[in-house]
Amino acid sequence: MKRPLLNTLTASTLGTLSAFIVMSALIYPVYAADTAVTVGTLSSGIQTDSIDKTVRAQNDFYRYSQGAWLKATEIPSDKSDWGTFMKAREDVQQQLRTIVEDAANQSNKIVGSNQQKIGDLYNSFLDQKKLDALGIQSLSTELATIAALSDKKQLTALIAHLQSIGVTTPYRMNVGQDNKNSTQYIVGIAQSGLGLPNRDYYLKRDDAKMADILAKYQAHIEKMLSLAGDKEAAANARNIVALETGLAKVQWTQVQNRDPIKTYNKLDIQQLNALTPAYDWSTYLQAAGVAGKVNAVVVEQPSFLTGLNEIIQNTSLDTWKTYFTWHLISNSSPYLSTAFVDENFAFKGVILAGIKENRSRDKRGVALVDQVMGEAVGQAYVEKYFAPEVKARTEKMVRYFLAAFKESIDTLDWMSPETKKQAQAKLAKISVKIGYPSKWHDYSAIQISKDDLLGNLMRLRMAEHVLQMAKLGKPIDREEWHMTPQTVNAYYSPEMNEIVFPAARLQSPLFNVNAEDAVNYGALGISIGHEISHAFDDQGSQYDGDGNLRDWWTKEDREKFNRKTKALVEQYNGYSPVPGHFLNGELTLGENIADNAGIVMALRAYKLSLEGKPAPVIDGWTAEQRLFMGLAQARRNKSREQRSLALIKTDPHSPGEFRVNGSLKNHPDFYTSFDVKPGDQMYLPPEQRVSIW
Repeated sequence: MKRPLLNTLTASTLGTLSAFIVMSALIYPVYAADTAVTVGTLSSGIQTDSIDKTVRAQNDFYRYSQGAWLKATEIPSDKSDWGTFMKAREDVQQQLRTIVEDAANQSNKIVGSNQQKIGDLYNSFLDQKKLDALGIQSLSTELATIAALSDKKQLTALIAHLQSIGVTTPYRMNVGQDNKNSTQYIVGIAQSGLGLPNRDYYLKRDDAKMADILAKYQAHIEKMLSLAGDKEAAANARNIVALETGLAKVQWTQVQNRDPIKTYNKLDIQQLNALTPAYDWSTYLQAAGVAGKVNAVVVEQPSFLTGLNEIIQNTSLDTWKTYFTWHLISNSSPYLSTAFVDENFAFKGVILAGIKENRSRDKRGVALVDQVMGEAVGQAYVEKYFAPEVKARTEKMVRYFLAAFKESIDTLDWMSPETKKQAQAKLAKISVKIGYPSKWHDYSAIQISKDDLLGNLMRLRMAEHVLQMAKLGKPIDREEWHMTPQTVNAYYSPEMNEIVFPAARLQSPLFNVNAEDAVNYGALGISIGHEISHAFDDQGSQYDGDGNLRDWWTKEDREKFNRKTKALVEQYNGYSPVPGHFLNGELTLGENIADNAGIVMALRAYKLSLEGKPAPVIDGWTAEQRLFMGLAQARRNKSREQRSLALIKTDPHSPGEFRVNGSLKNHPDFYTSFDVKPGDQMYLPPEQRVSIW
């Protein structure tokens, strides 16, 4: 994945913390060319029991390679989807559980140590009896603050405070690199404020599924407010939905938000205040703790702020108070009494994601600790589960991919020498982070108590807020990570021009230690090629090697690139994961480009890793076939319909089926490897195939 750009990178709110799955990693070696391993002792790595022999590879490679698995596998009742990545995350959940429960059960913990804080935070979550006795009382101070508002001018200070404790507000504020001066931090302002996944859920009234969810959302708000003692819950729920619908109408679309040029609008404070005469940004910045450090901000969607100004003027103070009360309760509901927990899951779990039952409380507790104290857990995880040689071997594997990309740029037939020179310069500056950060987050100043769950979470969020605001005026921290080591994922940052692979991405079933490298270059290597490719996708290619938005292309080359990407958009627009609902090729373009290029680079890198030696045939499978099978094994996935619908609307990634078939239809080596011919469903005429990098 690509790390979100400046104005969309924000910390998770309290209300989303319980939705995250904690992750970890198993140890594996990457077999480099000089590793003392006899190829004959290694398997093909192909999971033949997943193959559906009733499907031809030439017609549907995804269902040929994974069809038996798809037919036999049921999504666990406490999951919205299931596949290779989810299996990896579930497996390592147990590793993190040993760390967290060991800390929770220690009787001689050193007060103030990470172990004490991990253990006490977990125990504070497990104490459901205490939380049931408290009910809504845990939020009494915050609720009183909202209720005390007597003037809309006080909204600025309230919003600043709520943001500091992780509560949804109409806009987000964060500190990140300036996209046009990557050596400096700057404040970013971006649209927010919705309780549903995105604007389509409010505006697509002609879509029966969207309309049904919106109606159930209003009923959910009413029930939650009633649980909190609101005597006017029904009327207030209607007003909240009306307010959020107004916010949705002035929000930019997912596709519009992908444009790094249009979303970069640097304004001084006077210009910012001019956008919203009814809202004083100077007062807000003072309350947010950055006054005196900020003379300009980057606004992602200026027209949203103009629309927000009108909404502030036209919405009563009482409605605003109810809106903030609702989001405080909603964001906090997983950490309140059982009634709030159950109603929160009934909507967010069942209605939005199709999950049949909530995860057990201990699993949710481990996930929460991992999410809010990620580097404390991560440090313990690395010490216990991640061997030093894994890092070195993975770095060597990455070098083959960088060499493959260098070779690919040199041989492009559509790019001019002038642009190639710039592309090579950017490639040479990509930095690589593998495993875990060189320095760890310091939690020493944060008080964690075993009997104050919400207080713990608010203190952690406020400390994170202070840490982020303190970056202003300081040099860019190039050692910072935006994922923890135990995250089963990876990212490319265009501002940092770096790829980052946490330790947990380097594990079974995403890597098979007993298999020859080809299948692993398809399963793990595809992600390495994918992340490097983000430096040159439709967004990343607008940044130079130093992380600045700068046009380094010739006009002719950019036009050629755009023609290729337009064809890719049209291909993916035709894919339908849910009947009647199609992928948005523009929303998924960056990830589709990276998938397209990643598989090309995986095969190139594998061949480079052989260092002139012939690729072995194992169990009748050629190296190319094993690599493509490895890709399918890593991307297999099943999702509930509700989850699929949400992903279509919000996820820049295509579903696994189309990440496999969509990429391979454009790859010439796939045609020769599996004898794909005209008339086969996987066949695209050469002139329709998209090859970019």
